Amino acid sequence: MKALVTGGAGFIGSHLVDALMESGNEVRVLDDLSAGSLDNIKRWLNHERFEFIKGDMRDPGVVKRAVEGVDVVFHLAANPEVRIGSQSPELLYETNVLITYNLLNAVRDSSAEYLVFTSSSTVYGDAEVIPTPEDYAPLEPISVYGGAKLAAEALISGYAHTFGFKALIFRLANIIGERSNHGVIYDFINKLRRNPEELEILGDGTQRKSYLHVSDTVEGMLKIFKHFRESEKTVDFYNLGNDDWITVREIAEIVSEEMGLRPRFRFTGGVDGGRGWKGDVKFMRLSIEKAKKTGWKPELDSYGAVRRTVKELLRTI
Repeated sequence: MKALVTGGAGFIGSHLVDALMESGNEVRVLDDLSAGSLDNIKRWLNHERFEFIKGDMRDPGVVKRAVEGVDVVFHLAANPEVRIGSQSPELLYETNVLITYNLLNAVRDSSAEYLVFTSSSTVYGDAEVIPTPEDYAPLEPISVYGGAKLAAEALISGYAHTFGFKALIFRLANIIGERSNHGVIYDFINKLRRNPEELEILGDGTQRKSYLHVSDTVEGMLKIFKHFRESEKTVDFYNLGNDDWITVREIAEIVSEEMGLRPRFRFTGGVDGGRGWKGDVKFMRLSIEKAKKTGWKPELDSYGAVRRTVKELLRTI
């Protein structure tokens, strides 16, 4: 299989590249390195089955060249910062919706048979059913980021049904692990390094969400993709997350413990009833029953994933 991974030098993308290369596939990466790093994929840079293209997906010509000759496109390129939506919605549009539109036009005119897209749990908004299944409706994102992901999903579905390729869409919980360079654990570590005596925590600390380690994420993506290829579906949706969830306060306690610190916790109080920021989904846990029916299940629960990630990041950042 010849695969294109957009955002392949980023956090999740680089772990996916590792798995694809280790399985003997040909891999091409398209990344502008705005959020990713060549260090994440340096082991493959001179490999005969690997190709790296530095390019901005807002340029349709760049995208068209990257898609040429591939069998499957794993579309992970995106601005990963949910919070930026309230300050720069136009940037989230460009780096989530526009680049997906450019990619779909390139796929339409190519030999690619499959598109795999990493969407987000944020498309569900404040779901009234928890754990939230894939067929939950109506989808009502409460952030511009969630809206952009949902818009990309809709475009992908429309293009796949119209132009004859198959599309697999993953709605991801909070994905954590080595090489991540944003998010609550990353922020807590850096805050405590600056001030070991006090830790600022956005919101009221009761926000509760599901976390999945990147190793379980990539394994799930590839196992479910294999299952999807053998199905009759044109477009299909799968949640990837965990059966449990963890509060922000509990994450702060694990980070402090692993760093050997006992800081004071200072909660900002947050907005809209204790959320960390405008558009923050306060409670999120996805149903993963559909994914588990394919034979996948996460090795680490949310607590295990958080603790492993803290250890990984303390070694590397």
